[in-house]
Amino acid sequence: MKENRHGAHTVFEIHLHIVWVTKYRRAVLTPEIGLRLRDLIRDICRAEQVTVMKGHVSKDHVHIMVSIPPQLAISNLVQKLKGKSAYKLLGEFPKLRKQYWGGHLWARGYFCRSSGNVTDEIIKQYIANQTHDADEDFRVEGEDSPYGETPSS
Repeated sequence: MKENRHGAHTVFEIHLHIVWVTKYRRAVLTPEIGLRLRDLIRDICRAEQVTVMKGHVSKDHVHIMVSIPPQLAISNLVQKLKGKSAYKLLGEFPKLRKQYWGGHLWARGYFCRSSGNVTDEIIKQYIANQTHDADEDFRVEGEDSPYGETPSS
């Protein structure tokens, strides 16, 4: 069973699947570069209090599944992952510097999707069951019922 993570005033479980690709989708992530990239990703995530749950470095793209704290914006995490890793890898591997002489290792953008064991439908059902009128899309507790009666607490 998964355990929730805890902050000073929060309990959370935010899991994300993030994917980004090399510029021009070039297959430049050799095993040596991939191992160094894996270490960099782990270091960056550790510094941001992000837990890497699973990861895979392919020749031309990276997949990671992470658990992030609620105060960290996804875009900031990806910016740090791509920016710091590109800077370090281009500095350490002359072969990469030749192919990416402009200093940009990663293509623009990324893919991100949240994940979890609770589906959107279950969340909608949970929210709908908080009041007696399950057919409403967005109810306020204590609001007058469409039937002319106020729900009791």
